[in-house]
Amino acid sequence: MLKKWLFVLITISFTTSAFAAKDKNSIQVKGSDTMVNLGQAWAEKYMEKNPTDFVAVTGGGSGTGLSSLISGTCDIATSSRNIKEKEISLAKQKGINPNEIKVALDGLAVVVNPNNPVGKLTLAQLADIFTGRVTNWKELGGKGEKIVVLSREVNSGTHVYFKEHVLRKNDPNSKEEFVSSALMLSSSQAIADEVAGNSAAVGYYGMGYISKKQKPLSLAKDEKSEYEMPTIENVVNGKYPISRPLFLYTNGVPTGLVKKFVDFTLSQEGQDIVLATDFVPIK
Repeated sequence: MLKKWLFVLITISFTTSAFAAKDKNSIQVKGSDTMVNLGQAWAEKYMEKNPTDFVAVTGGGSGTGLSSLISGTCDIATSSRNIKEKEISLAKQKGINPNEIKVALDGLAVVVNPNNPVGKLTLAQLADIFTGRVTNWKELGGKGEKIVVLSREVNSGTHVYFKEHVLRKNDPNSKEEFVSSALMLSSSQAIADEVAGNSAAVGYYGMGYISKKQKPLSLAKDEKSEYEMPTIENVVNGKYPISRPLFLYTNGVPTGLVKKFVDFTLSQEGQDIVLATDFVPIK
């Protein structure tokens, strides 16, 4: 009897493995929280056009997506930052060859509660807020409230970009870090929700998350520069001081269904979706 059940289990296991090996119509896309809404919009339209294909899109952060690509548990990693040298080295040790594909541009919005009278800041003032040198909105012309600093978690490409370009001012020798009291939140939506309900909060996220419940600030490179809002036009013309590219990463040059999906993201229809989700097309 035992041998019979072992035979059945082995048969089921073999059949399941064989089926999985033949299932070429499904891909996993994982990574940047900033790009989740964009990725899901791409997947929805792609599957509408290709009903026999299935594309699953999840977030978790750029670092999480790249780790999944390196471990072979996803087909495409979405990232709001460039892959790091140490990640490339680890990937090559595992036989993975990361291939970078730029698919969109994004402006990083800094947002406060709509009841906050502060409407514009320089990058230096931003750095002072997020490193804890300025702790009260009164110091910036606002109300006498202690500033509540919100940030994405460390595995987020948005976190890395903001630290390198705002806190450290693009200085590779800088050791500036977020103030220890900063609330590290797991998603851009979590930051949006906290800002909407907290008059003293300030946070940052991709401008695709801006809604009427938050107020984006006008930013200037320095006191002598013009203050600019995070809009598509200002990202395209380079006036907005915090903007970045968004990437897909694949294992080597994409082939098969992965290539088919990547080609769709770069097509006119795919780039129209980029625009419709408040990001900036590369074409």
